[in-house]
Amino acid sequence: MDSVRVIEYISKMQILSGKLSAARLSGILNPKYQVHGYCVHLTARRIFVIEPTGQIDFGGNEYAPAGRIEIASQRLRREDRYRWWRLTAGAYFVECNESVELAENEMALIEPDDRLLRAGAWHVPFYVRGRVPSLQLLLYVGAAQLRIKENARLTLFRLFRITEGAETESRTSKSRAQKRKIPRRKRISVLNA
Repeated sequence: MDSVRVIEYISKMQILSGKLSAARLSGILNPKYQVHGYCVHLTARRIFVIEPTGQIDFGGNEYAPAGRIEIASQRLRREDRYRWWRLTAGAYFVECNESVELAENEMALIEPDDRLLRAGAWHVPFYVRGRVPSLQLLLYVGAAQLRIKENARLTLFRLFRITEGAETESRTSKSRAQKRKIPRRKRISVLNA
């Protein structure tokens, strides 16, 4: 049933321009380089290594998030204005400079930039709704080593508006399904088998 609702949403989603998308973000460093036709680049603020143990249970009473230890950035060359993080293969948390505030009828897709993928790293694409004060990614490094410069553009923010009628159509289709009578199956007995 949830997959039907997702399909209904997708058919009613309208992608918005980069300029409109940028208006929903705070913390953009340089609109000239971050804002594009239909997306906005999000940038790296801090990177954390994941402590080895997180915990999740059914009820949530024993839930414990994995710990985080911030990784210090280093200068690659003396003349560098910005520092670099050196990451080896594994998983990391990345905190972005940007934060998000969306309207009720908006949804954003956060997806890895092609350059990140070609450098040997990725994060799972995911949707956000509402207010996200600290946008964070779970970054996977598949290469033996990856260097990320402070404020590097890592990921893309694509904003969608859910057009009017998506929720009303969903409710209408549910009520139609409930009103339909499903015929009973006839029992077939096999006496002489």
